Amino acid sequence: MKKYYFCLAETTGKDNEMAEKNIYIKNKKASFEYETLQTYTAGIVLTGTEIKSIRDGKANVTEAFCYFHNGELWCKGMHISEYSYGSYNNHTPDRERKLLLNRRELNKMEEKLKDKGITIIVLSMYLTQRGWAKVDIALARGKKQFDKREDMKERDAKRDMDRAKRRY
Repeated sequence: MKKYYFCLAETTGKDNEMAEKNIYIKNKKASFEYETLQTYTAGIVLTGTEIKSIRDGKANVTEAFCYFHNGELWCKGMHISEYSYGSYNNHTPDRERKLLLNRRELNKMEEKLKDKGITIIVLSMYLTQRGWAKVDIALARGKKQFDKREDMKERDAKRDMDRAKRRY
């Protein structure tokens, strides 16, 4: 009879570091400049050096928007810095990236996009526990100047209320 010995090892190193480090890159301008109508979560097609740069937190989604081309959803304006240890295989920082959604969701978005004043913006980018990059996108309508002023008034009023609560 053969004896088998099993060794239980703790997860250390890279696996544990990825679980602790949460990457969440947010578009802070989006809530100020746009009124979000509906949100979606989409996967994104990346190269190896791009995902490494995102893990380092070197991405910017502030100017990013989405558009349809041949029935596929593409993201433009998303800046992912070049990987510092990348060689000649490094990616171009401002290239267009394909987003992955179900066909049903794509058809719904394409129909709603035909309405006047509707656009698709990127709200945030994050990494899942499995290490996949995901993008939160939204169908949005641009705010007018008075809408922005109302939001600023509401924010100031809420801030004043919070300060008053802390005093008493």
